[in-house]
Amino acid sequence: MDWLFLFEVTLAGIGSGGLYALAGLAFVIVYKATRVVNLAIGEMLMMGAYFFFGFAAQLQWPLWLAALLAIVAGGVMGGVIERLAIRPMLGESPISVFMVTVGLGSIMVGLVELIWSADQRRLPEFIPSEPIFIGEAFVSSKVFYSFLVALALVAMVVAVFRYWRGGVALRATASDQGAAYAMGINVPRVFSLAWVASAALAAVAGIAVGAIGGLSSSMGIFGLSVLVVVIVGGLDSVIGAMLAGLLIGILEAWAGAYLGGEYKLLVTFMVLVVVLMARPYGLFGTREIERL
Repeated sequence: MDWLFLFEVTLAGIGSGGLYALAGLAFVIVYKATRVVNLAIGEMLMMGAYFFFGFAAQLQWPLWLAALLAIVAGGVMGGVIERLAIRPMLGESPISVFMVTVGLGSIMVGLVELIWSADQRRLPEFIPSEPIFIGEAFVSSKVFYSFLVALALVAMVVAVFRYWRGGVALRATASDQGAAYAMGINVPRVFSLAWVASAALAAVAGIAVGAIGGLSSSMGIFGLSVLVVVIVGGLDSVIGAMLAGLLIGILEAWAGAYLGGEYKLLVTFMVLVVVLMARPYGLFGTREIERL
């Protein structure tokens, strides 16, 4: 076996897994706070990438400003979605809210194709292109720096959940909405905060994914792998999203390298089936017990 090749493939998988973990974290934040399964997470990620493309490539604004504005625009989009589409659905059946997110994803794809067309596009080069070596193993600079950004953001989000007052409110609301109301927490505002933070994180992930693989209106397919990640890790588990993201990223890289790219999704969904058969709530998800 070529161990150097295996090491390089594994490093590439870890890089991809970091982006899965970041997007999975965006999904988990919304689910923990609102119990909404947001199937439009891939399309929200896509919108962040296209916002960056519009600011940087079309308006020719400085790259740092374009990235900042794309993240802000993503967050504003998340807040608008929560206020206009999700909040009116409070109290409705979970499947109804789920289908609303499916519709939102289709609307976003339509908007992208209407504004930017369905053609494949490239983001401006903004990541250093010097080759990265870990020992003798080569790592793509785009994958390497994207992983570092994802790692820093994941660490920041964990710290926010742990120490910031708004993060504590998110955790309290996720644990028990009734108790959060009783303690004076503005739960609707927490819902909005969760959607804003989730969409902003998705925008960062979208910019990184777009820098690596380019832009297209089909970028939302990335959300399928993200959905697998959060189900495997546990829908309400931050640590589960991180570890499952790395696991899925590595397994996909191995499958692509040794079996062929067409087997990547097959391996991903095989892992999903096996995990659900063994642990229906995911590897780190909360097991809910209902009284009859």
